[in-house]
Amino acid sequence: MSQTNISCTLIRLNTWQTQLASALAPVTMRHLGRKAVRVSGLLLASMLVASSACAQTEQVRRGPAPTWSDPSVLLPVPENVSGPLFMRRQDARIHLGDQGQAQYLGYRVKILQSNALPLGNISIAWNPRSGAPIVHDIKVFRDDQVIDVLKTSSFEILRREDQLEAAQINGNLTAILRVPDLRVGDELEVGLTTFGNDPTLGRKAAGLLLLGASPSPGRYRLGLVWDEGHKPHLKMTPDMAAAMLAGDHRVDFRFDNPAVLSPPKDAPARFQWQRMVEYTAFADWAAMSRQFAPLYAKAATLDANSTIKREAGRIAAANASPLDRASAALKLVQQDVRYIYVGLNTGNLTPASADETWQRRYGDCKGKTALLLALLKELGVDAEPVLVNSTGIDDGLDQRLPIPQYFDHVLVRARIEGVIYWLDGTLPPVASPSARPVFPVNWVLPLTEPGNELQRLEWRAPATPEEVNLYEIDARAGFDKPARIVSTRIVRGVKGLEEQIKFSTVSTGQLQDAFRQRAIGNTWQTIDDVQWRYDQKAGASILTISGAGKINWDDDGGGAKSLALPGGGFSPPERRARAADQSPDVPFYTKPEYSCHVTTVRLPTSTQAKEWSSKASFDTRIFGRNYYRAWELRDGSIRMVRGSRVEQPEIEAVTAQRDNGRIAAFDNSMGWIFYKPSGQKASVGGGENVPATYEFDWTASEVPCLSPSTRQ
Repeated sequence: MSQTNISCTLIRLNTWQTQLASALAPVTMRHLGRKAVRVSGLLLASMLVASSACAQTEQVRRGPAPTWSDPSVLLPVPENVSGPLFMRRQDARIHLGDQGQAQYLGYRVKILQSNALPLGNISIAWNPRSGAPIVHDIKVFRDDQVIDVLKTSSFEILRREDQLEAAQINGNLTAILRVPDLRVGDELEVGLTTFGNDPTLGRKAAGLLLLGASPSPGRYRLGLVWDEGHKPHLKMTPDMAAAMLAGDHRVDFRFDNPAVLSPPKDAPARFQWQRMVEYTAFADWAAMSRQFAPLYAKAATLDANSTIKREAGRIAAANASPLDRASAALKLVQQDVRYIYVGLNTGNLTPASADETWQRRYGDCKGKTALLLALLKELGVDAEPVLVNSTGIDDGLDQRLPIPQYFDHVLVRARIEGVIYWLDGTLPPVASPSARPVFPVNWVLPLTEPGNELQRLEWRAPATPEEVNLYEIDARAGFDKPARIVSTRIVRGVKGLEEQIKFSTVSTGQLQDAFRQRAIGNTWQTIDDVQWRYDQKAGASILTISGAGKINWDDDGGGAKSLALPGGGFSPPERRARAADQSPDVPFYTKPEYSCHVTTVRLPTSTQAKEWSSKASFDTRIFGRNYYRAWELRDGSIRMVRGSRVEQPEIEAVTAQRDNGRIAAFDNSMGWIFYKPSGQKASVGGGENVPATYEFDWTASEVPCLSPSTRQ
C-alpha cells in the first residue's frame, strides 16, 4: 500500500502534466501492481491512519482472511463473454478500528486472453512500520485442479526506494511473486490484507473507495467496515448511493457487470467524479486545519541557541524592508537547502523541525516550510502554512469531504505591509514572493490553531501572457537574399521555472551548439548567437536566437510576392458538443492560458509602403476565448501582434451551442502579407498601433497583445 503523504510538488523537466487519475494514484491500492489494477478496473483508495498492533517486519506473512472480509459468491462465466478477462469476484474492503486501518483485497479472475497473463505478476508495497501484509491465498484453478501457488513459490522482497529519481525516500518495501505456469483458461485467485497507519493522524481515518470507469465484466464488491467509535462521515456520488447496502457498522456497494462510464466531455474537473465514496473522521475542514497546525508551529519553534537566529539577524541587517527580508529568507531556503522528500517514520505528514532541516541542509516542502516560517517569525513577518493541490484539478474541492490526500503540497502565505504574498521554498531560487501561487490553485487550506475552512482563490484572466514569441525578419537586403532573423521566447510561470532549471545547467557554448545541431537546415541557415537568461523581476525565462535564414516568399506572378508570418494565424475552435446520453446542462471547460506572438518584417528597401498589404485585423471572442490580431506598417516595417487569452474558463452549454454556429465565420487565415509592385494604396491593418519587436520591452507586465478594450 502506498503511503499517504504530502510529498510536495517539485518542479522538474517534463513532469508537469497531470490528470484526475494521476492525482489519485498516490493513494490507490497497488497490491496487484499497476498492470493488474488497470486490467481489473477496480481502484481502492484509502488513508493510512492510527497505530498498528502488527509487529514491524520486512516479511510477507501467511494467515487466514479476516472475519470482516466477507468474500462474495462467484459469478458464473457467461458463454458469450468477451475481453481479456472475466472477474468472477473482486472484493475490496476497508476496516477501521483501534488498531488502525486494514485493507482486504480478494479476487478470482478468469484469464481469457494472453494479454491478461500479466495478472500473474503480483506486487505488494508497504511501509514496515505499519506491519507487513498478510497473504491468505494465491491459487490457480485449472479444470478440476486446484494449484496452491504458495506451496512452491514465495514473495521476493525488494529493499529499494522506487522514487529516488524523484528525490523521495519513503522507506517502503515491495514484495513480488510471479505465478508460474499461468495459462489462458486458468482462474487466478488472490486474497491479501495490508495495514496502514500514520501517527500524525492518530485515529482520524480518511480516504476514498472508487470503482473505475471501464471495469472488465464481472462482479465487484466494495465495502467499509468499522468498529464501535470509528464510524466515519460518508459522502458518495449518486451512482454509488444507488448501489449502497447499509448495515450495522458497515456499508457495501455491489456491482455485477458495471456499465462503462463516460464523464461529460470537456467538463470541469468536478464533473469527472463518478462511482466514488469519500469517508473521513474529520468533522469539517477546520478540524483538519487544527490537526496539522500544531505540527508546523512545533517544527518552526527554534532552539535557544539555534544558528537559524543568526541567519535571521544577518538577513535583517542586510535588508531594510519587510518584503526584502522575506525575499532573502525565501532565497536562503530555496538555495541552501536542497529538496529531498523523506517519508520515514512520521515523515509522511509531519514536518521535520526547522533546526533539523537547516542542520542537514535538505528537506521536503514540509521541512522547508517549517524553516521558512521560523525565519519569518524571527524577522517579524506574519506568515502561516497553507495546504494546496498543485496539480490544477482542485475544482470542486469545496464539495468534497475533508480528506488530507487531496493536498500534495504545502507552502507559506505571508502578510507584508497589508499585502498577501505566497512563498514556496521548493522552487528554484529565482522564484520570489508572488501575488499568487506559481501552481494553478483554486482552493487552499490555511493551517491555524483555531482552524480554518477552505478558502477560494478567485480566478482572474492574467494581465501578462505566460508565453510571448517574438520573431524579427530583416529582409531589407531584398527578396532573394538571406534575411537576418532574431527569435525570442519569453516564458513565465511553471514552464519558465522548468526552463530555468534546464538552461541554467549548461554553458552558453553548450546551448549554442545544441541549437545549431537541432535547428540549422530548416528556416535557419546559420545561428550566430544563442542567449538565455532568467529575468527575476519579470519572472520570466528569456531565450534569444539570432542568425540568418532564407525566407520562402511565394511567387504570385508579375513580380508579386506573399509571405505567411510565423505565429500569425489561428486554428478554428472545435465544436463543443456531447453525446446524447450526457447531461446537456453541464458547462464546458477550457484550460486557462494566455499567449502572444509578435512578428516584425523589415521590408526590402527596394519596395515602397504603398505596395504592401496584409490580411485583415480581427478581435473576436468565442467559447470564452479572445482572439486578437492587429497590423501596422510604419518606418519601413510591417508589425503584427497576435494574442489569445481565455477570458472565461467555463461557459454554459447554451453559450457553447450559440458559438458552435459562429465557427463557420471564424477567421482562421494565416498572417499573410502581400507585395504588389503596381502602385496600389497601402492596406495594412485598421489603424492599430503595434510596436515592433525591437522597440518595446516585451518582458513588461503590460503588453499590447490584446485589444485595448479587452486589456481594460
